Amino acid sequence: MKYSGIFITLEGPEGSGKTSHMDPLAKWLQAQGRKVLCTREPGGTPISEQIRAVIHDLKNQEMHPHTETLLYQAARSQIVEQLIKPELQEGAIVLCDRFADSTLAYQGYGHQQDLDQVRTLIHYATSGLKPDLTILLDLDVEIGLQRGNQRRSHGGEWNRLDEYDLEFHKRVRQGYLELLTQEPDRWVMVDASLPWQEVQDSLREVISGFLRK
Repeated sequence: MKYSGIFITLEGPEGSGKTSHMDPLAKWLQAQGRKVLCTREPGGTPISEQIRAVIHDLKNQEMHPHTETLLYQAARSQIVEQLIKPELQEGAIVLCDRFADSTLAYQGYGHQQDLDQVRTLIHYATSGLKPDLTILLDLDVEIGLQRGNQRRSHGGEWNRLDEYDLEFHKRVRQGYLELLTQEPDRWVMVDASLPWQEVQDSLREVISGFLRK
């Protein structure tokens, strides 16, 4: 189905700063007279937020990768049907902090699960919905995890996936880089190791260029 709105997602490994850029980007677009929905995955709806809490809870260390993958799809299906599709039908720009590519990177490449099976689950959960533009905020894994630890020390979120080992997070980053090469027309990479304002400026430049097409 063709929508009148535009679906833009921010992706990246831990500590890449996606969340901190979401609200400023939304306000910047709104200042241009655009209708914008700013949301996140997993989450965005009451049901999806409840599932997020289960997935991320540090007490759930016994969670199997299959369970983790399926829970993400349950949360995703709800936000797609309840929130994202209706907003796209109304012509909004939907700006989402993570989407299905996170599942391929984390549950596919990170957990080394069968990518074709993971893609089948994603397609079912999303009814085939894909972003129009995906921006990868890329940075070195060690730097990202260090940022995450700093965030944690200041009371920020630290979840079950943050505690996976370094090799897992390296596979995630490599997964993102491979996804970028597979769909270069949809993906754009931004250097997330730069100062925050430079990253924000780069994000705005990428989005402006896409909207002018």
